[in-house]
Formats: sequence, structure tokens, C-alpha cells
Amino acid sequence: MRALFIGQTYIDVTFLADRIPTGDEKDVATAYAVSFGGNAVTAAFCCARLGIVPDLIATLADDWLGRMFLDMAGKYGIPIHPRKVRSSSLSFIMPKDGKRAIVRCRDDDYLHPFPQLHLTGCRALHLDGHQHDAAIHYAKLCREAGVLTSLDGGGLRPNTHELLEFIDVAIVAERLCEQMGYDPAAMLAYLKSRGCRIGGVTLGERGLVWYDETGTERTLPALAIPAARVIDTSGAGDVFHGAYVYSYLSDPSRDWEHHFQFARRAAAHKIQHVGNEAGLPTLHDIGIVAQAYETQP
Repeated sequence: MRALFIGQTYIDVTFLADRIPTGDEKDVATAYAVSFGGNAVTAAFCCARLGIVPDLIATLADDWLGRMFLDMAGKYGIPIHPRKVRSSSLSFIMPKDGKRAIVRCRDDDYLHPFPQLHLTGCRALHLDGHQHDAAIHYAKLCREAGVLTSLDGGGLRPNTHELLEFIDVAIVAERLCEQMGYDPAAMLAYLKSRGCRIGGVTLGERGLVWYDETGTERTLPALAIPAARVIDTSGAGDVFHGAYVYSYLSDPSRDWEHHFQFARRAAAHKIQHVGNEAGLPTLHDIGIVAQAYETQP
């Protein structure tokens, strides 16, 4: 095992349309995609696509959507350690004008305890806060073993405050700031107070504000992707997380500015494609983005 990701599985149905019909109306989407979804799940697929395949503890139902998800994971060689639920979770996503409206149907009523895994060889743990008991358990184990722990703080969860005590790299969404009543600067101070070695807030098209190991606060602007090429921003944050974990695993001697710059390129690739799978970058894709949108790749 080189890395372990833990999260909630979704099947994402993404469609492009001008409007949502109401009443007895009908409309036809101009494009659609069906793919894996979920924060840590999508990050795991991104890491695998880039070349380092992690293990994944993910929710799984014994239904046709669950079997479809296993087929998706098999395509990328990702070992799935399932935690059983009755029904697969779904997200219906409508991207439009750089935003995305989402309706979710989620089953997080776990029927069994989380899988107990040996962490031999594991060098990174990435969490999204779902499966809170598993997240705390493995975060503590990895902290004790000196394994890097990473958190995608996409939203406030019951275990967020406790979990942050065991997180080395916490990159949270602006939505978490809003839920906790913090502006980005206050959120960075909060992450420092919880002991996170690296902390940051993703701000969409406004980039990333973050602090390094010395506590120095920095800004990483988003790449200037032309508006006409921004098709689907859903999943861009998940790809960002998966890419920086990959970058760290590839060369842990590099600084975190390097890892985040790499992840920024990955996210810039994602937003130009409909659906999570189509938006997963290869190393070649990362290079294309760097050449096209950065003065110094």
C-alpha cells in the first residue's frame, strides 16, 4: 500500500443544459457524463490516473450502481476496501457559467464497521471527513507512524474539529469558512491553532491562500483559463487534492509550493471537461496546461 484514501462513494450524473424544466416541461441536455464521484474517491482516481494507485476505503452497495463503481475502480487498478450500505449514493450536477448546482441522494447508514487494514508501506492518508470513525482511527494511526495525513475540508462535519488535530495538510473550501463564520484569514489562523503543518483555503477562480511549514502565508492565483473553456468546475477541488498527494508521493523532498502548483495545473485541466473521469489529467495533460497557461512551467 502506497497511500490510503477514505471517503463516501457517489455516482455522478453531470449534464449541460440551459435550464431545469419545471412542472410538465421537458428539455434536452447538450452533453452528459456518468462517472465516479465523492471528494476523496475522485481524488483517489486522480492519483491513480497520474501514476500512483492508492487503496480506497469507500462505501459500497450491492446494487447495479455499486457494481458499476467496482468496474470503474477496476479500470484504474484501485483496490477497494468496501464499507457496505444499502443503496448507492447519487449526485445530479448541472454546471453553468463557472458554477454548478448539485442535488445529492446519500446513504451513509453504514451496515458494518470500517475495514481494518495494515498500513505497511503507506506514505500518505487522504480523507474527506466522511466515515468519521474510520477517518479518526486511521488519522491517529498514521500520525503515530509518521505517515502524512491530508484532509479535504469541503464542508463542516461532526468530526472536523477533532480530526484536524491529526492532520498535517488541511486544504479546505471557502464553504467551510462560511459554515464556521470565518473569513479565509481567520480560517488559516484556526488551522494553525489545530496544529496543521500546512493549511489553506481554496477560493475557486481566486486561487488558493495558504501557509507553509514556517507559518508564512502565501497566495497561489488560479490559472487564467479562458471563460469559454471552463465547462465543468465540479470535481476540480477533488482533483486538486489527488494531484498534490501524487506530487508529494512522487517527491516528498519538494516544497509544498511545488506540490500545489502541480495540483493547480491538474484542476485547470479538470474544469475544461464534463464529468470527473473525462477531467482526470495525465502527466502529459499537466505539461500541456503548464505550457499553455504558465510563463514558467
